[in-house]
Amino acid sequence: MASHRRPKQPTRTRVTVLTATAAAAVALSAHGASAAPAQPSKDEVKAKVDALYEEAEQATEKFNGAKEHQEKLEKEIGQLQDQVARGQDELNQLRTTLGSMASAQYRTGGMDQSVALFLSGDPETYLDKASTLEQLSGKQVEAVQKIQAKQRSLAQQRQEASGKLADLDATRKELGEKKKASQDKLAEAQALLNSLTAQERASLKDEDTRASRGASDRADLGNVKASGRAGAALAAAKTKLGSAYVSGATGPSAYDCSGLTQWAYKQAGVSITRTTYTQANDGTRIGQSQLQPGDLVFFYSDLHHVALYAGNGMVLHASNPRGGVKYEAIGNMPFQFGVRVG
Repeated sequence: MASHRRPKQPTRTRVTVLTATAAAAVALSAHGASAAPAQPSKDEVKAKVDALYEEAEQATEKFNGAKEHQEKLEKEIGQLQDQVARGQDELNQLRTTLGSMASAQYRTGGMDQSVALFLSGDPETYLDKASTLEQLSGKQVEAVQKIQAKQRSLAQQRQEASGKLADLDATRKELGEKKKASQDKLAEAQALLNSLTAQERASLKDEDTRASRGASDRADLGNVKASGRAGAALAAAKTKLGSAYVSGATGPSAYDCSGLTQWAYKQAGVSITRTTYTQANDGTRIGQSQLQPGDLVFFYSDLHHVALYAGNGMVLHASNPRGGVKYEAIGNMPFQFGVRVG
């Protein structure tokens, strides 16, 4: 009977199977490790961050434009509402005047039925009837016509205010969207910078400092003495070297690119508009060879960045959150044109 028993499997076979399983697990683990994304280098992070800063600035300039439009609408709506309030007072006075005429007429011989109709409701309905007008005295006709004109004026002003309020609501929505878009890009850029080691961050900061110092020396060495209002604007901007870049800021301690140029020209007694898109039309456009210190310089095809020409092929600008207000070579960004403020 023993000869018919199933022979016992050797232990060696089991060890072989276990060894193969372990080897497969090690191979899979090694494959997974090799497939993991590599940490981007310092230079790759810098390039991605700079690209995100540009996208944030595009959104910032659109935010600045929407904010400027909002402020303009709020001012116009306030003026219209004041006009409507004054117009309503004038209308009430006109109605009082007509009522006084009717009272006098009543005391001297009874109130004309047509005047009673004017006072009891909306006189405009009766003005369309020539027979009614013929029954009124000259002064009464004039008073009623003034009431009619004032009513039409008030209706028009109320309609205009209503349209501007709707526009204001849409502008406020756009304002929120552009602000969020800018903040999201800046947050993404900061997260990338935070992914670097402390040593890499220190190295990046050192590179920026050396580049900024070199640009400053080059600007000072080649800068001819600037004159006039443009020179005064450049001189004012120089006092802000090292200031922080903050989206939407116009000073005195932080700026975005168009905020700095607007502030600088304001110090020179010149009022220019708020955004890069409108500042591009605040003077005469010129080529790169015509640039003089203090001229506005515009970059990128959509004109989302502006600087002040500092001489010797250098510009002074509010660069980005990492660089702040600094000098930089004009060739570091895609030049479009210059603008000489008139």
